[in-house]
Amino acid sequence: MTLTELKYIVAVARERHFGKAAEACFVSQPTLSVAIKKLEEELELKIFERNASEIAVTPLGEEIVRQAQTVLEQAAAIKEIAKRGKDPLAGPLRLGVIYTIGPYLLPNLVRQVIERTPQMPLMLQENFTVKLLEQLRLGEIDCAVLAEPFPDTNLAIAPLYDEPFMAAVPANHPLAQRKAITTQEIKNETMLLLGTGHCFRDHVLEVCPEFARFSNDTEGIRKSFEGSSLETIKHMVAAGMGVTLVPRLSVPRSAIEGTSDAARDRDDEAFVRYVPFDGDPPTRRVVLAWRRSFTRYEAIAELRNAIYACELPGVKRLS
Repeated sequence: MTLTELKYIVAVARERHFGKAAEACFVSQPTLSVAIKKLEEELELKIFERNASEIAVTPLGEEIVRQAQTVLEQAAAIKEIAKRGKDPLAGPLRLGVIYTIGPYLLPNLVRQVIERTPQMPLMLQENFTVKLLEQLRLGEIDCAVLAEPFPDTNLAIAPLYDEPFMAAVPANHPLAQRKAITTQEIKNETMLLLGTGHCFRDHVLEVCPEFARFSNDTEGIRKSFEGSSLETIKHMVAAGMGVTLVPRLSVPRSAIEGTSDAARDRDDEAFVRYVPFDGDPPTRRVVLAWRRSFTRYEAIAELRNAIYACELPGVKRLS
């Protein structure tokens, strides 16, 4: 068997589709299919059950795929060890970031990495927490910026910062004129939530658990209170459809400083006010996570330093 064949079976197990797996491996489908058939003949067993509608992994195939992933990681580690002898920071770093952090951290972070370690370009992937954890496990990304809590997957974790939430309310809302509010005061409001799959949705529901009634699988009213992204939710707030909670880094600087400009006034942000919480505000902890088997320790350390070098207004940095 070859590493290429192992790479193919891991791709098929992930995609559950030969055509998509071939695209991911940059080969033709016949090439991939022939290689997998050859491996199955060599092992004298079926790794995949094939039918017209789907591809399923056999029970023994599951074990083989897991072992294949381990072998591929170990083979990659050999290359990384060789690279570290020359320059531990040489080569791209594959970084995953959840949707509610990416747009507000990455622009500054990419600039910092380019200035500090130009030999280590970032390959970026935005996704849900569950998907990023899977990609970490499969070795498809090297590390990820996530918000706790998430399932314990035996990852190495370094805390980055604690980020408070703020309330986003329509500009003409009575709460818009307040200097600070309590979580109790927003519990009687129409709450706008991110859709299922966003961990920030769960953070909001921790603050306002009574809104969990909108998180079931019923149709109709549930969809009226959900959006696909924080920016979509903000537009819904600007339209007067309700209020929401947002992480501090997503709040425009002009909204905090009380300044105004023509570009902002033309945007929906002119119709949104951001109000802090009184006392100890609800917060989320943002961390950097990576596989314990990942060998580029210097790259992780340098990435963390680059994150700390970013402007992170309003958050509590953690050492």
